[in-house]
Amino acid sequence: MALINSIFTWIMKKRIHQIELFMKYPHEVQEEWFQSLISTAEATEWGKKYDYNSILTPETYKERVPLQDYNSLKPYIDRMIKGEQNILWPSDIKWFAKSSGTTADRSKFIPVSEEALEDCHFQGGKDMLTVYCHNRPDTKILTGKSVVLGGSSQINSFNSDSYYGDLSSIIIRNLPFWAEFHRTPDVETTLNPNFEEKIENVAQLTIHENVTNLSGVPTWNVVLAKRILEITGKDNLLEVWPNLEFYSHGGVSFKPYREQFRKLIPSDRMYYLENYNASEGYFALQDQLDSEDLLLMLDYGIYYEFLPIENLHDDQPKTLGLHEVELGKNYALIISTNAGLWRYIIGDTIKFVNLHPYRIQITGRTKQYINTFGEEVIVDNADDALKRACDETGASIRDYTAGPVYFNDGEAGAHEWIIEFEEQPTDVDQFCRTLDATLRAINSDYDAKRFNDLALRFPIIHIAPDGTFYRWMKSRGKLGGQNKVPRLANERTYLDDILKIIHG
Repeated sequence: MALINSIFTWIMKKRIHQIELFMKYPHEVQEEWFQSLISTAEATEWGKKYDYNSILTPETYKERVPLQDYNSLKPYIDRMIKGEQNILWPSDIKWFAKSSGTTADRSKFIPVSEEALEDCHFQGGKDMLTVYCHNRPDTKILTGKSVVLGGSSQINSFNSDSYYGDLSSIIIRNLPFWAEFHRTPDVETTLNPNFEEKIENVAQLTIHENVTNLSGVPTWNVVLAKRILEITGKDNLLEVWPNLEFYSHGGVSFKPYREQFRKLIPSDRMYYLENYNASEGYFALQDQLDSEDLLLMLDYGIYYEFLPIENLHDDQPKTLGLHEVELGKNYALIISTNAGLWRYIIGDTIKFVNLHPYRIQITGRTKQYINTFGEEVIVDNADDALKRACDETGASIRDYTAGPVYFNDGEAGAHEWIIEFEEQPTDVDQFCRTLDATLRAINSDYDAKRFNDLALRFPIIHIAPDGTFYRWMKSRGKLGGQNKVPRLANERTYLDDILKIIHG
């Protein structure tokens, strides 16, 4: 154990120096990666189609290669799934991350190359640990075990030599031995595709372990934590795992879950670190002790572009390079990667909160918003307003979703919310008023539509019974893994489905 700690300390110091270098020279690092990606892929089918051999600058690249989404790349990916190689990327691709997202029920299969696995996803995980240990030098995290609540993985039916599953399952199945040594429980239990059975088994097998750290989507970690407390009869997780000190999370905003975790882990020493990773890549992590902003990681084999959200639906939208972005503006994230995703719109929106170095906040999804009446409410607005309402009424939220109520017989529209509380508000009316007032304060478009109930009347808010969202996600086959409750939608499909569950 002492040897492992010594080796890790040496690697950590070396890596911190490399991170400081790309923070100091961000544009040069991104330019190097751009040139490397283009030259590496020039002999692929895609590289020949767009004559990558003659692309020397990002400007030429943007002029020649159109923006892509999953539908435009799907014909190429389908061929790769069936075993064809050298299509989008030169190295053999045998893994595909299954991602349904929250905006469509149809599954997507994102290629994961060896380079993406090693230089992006694994490097992100190592950097997360490096940053934590750098910020908390007295940590004892390596003296115990890690519980990672992963998804599932299975042999892909198109080709016996290619596999698909949640990104977390792909990472777990390919972990180096030293990381596997520090993880619990065994791989088969962790990747059990039956989520409810997995929660039960993970809970039973880990309550007697020395668990020092947790990782996963907050929604599902809460489910696991509650089951552990039911089994043990304890009041909080520190009574089960007294050496628990670190939780790395991602996938959804942590704001609605913060109060739940304070109660589950009542310690000021508990360290929370947010990751911004997805099937398409690992993009950013929370590197500062005193800030929730995320450092954009620039040396993971990803070249970034940023599309102002107001130009998303233009015929020929102009993207910006890292050197052109501005503070506080919403951008759709565009990536070119070492897994062969070229100028790919991943569907997330971010804003920059610092330019030296580049730090961001995730503001939502390009398809998760409500703009039925020109109010342009995004997930970031909703999370902030809900947090304020919770703070003022002693509430905490388990899950929520919202969508529009359309104009009807001369009556103004509205936003309709379904909220499942962990702790009920002391005053429901005050909660609703604060939610509305905060949205008006932080979003001028929403405020204008709410003026005199002209286009939007006071929001309609339903308090969902315990377990409503869990039952709804189960009915859709979306328990566990990277599945998430869609927060906002510009139409009523999710709302109407959940209201049917509530009202029987």
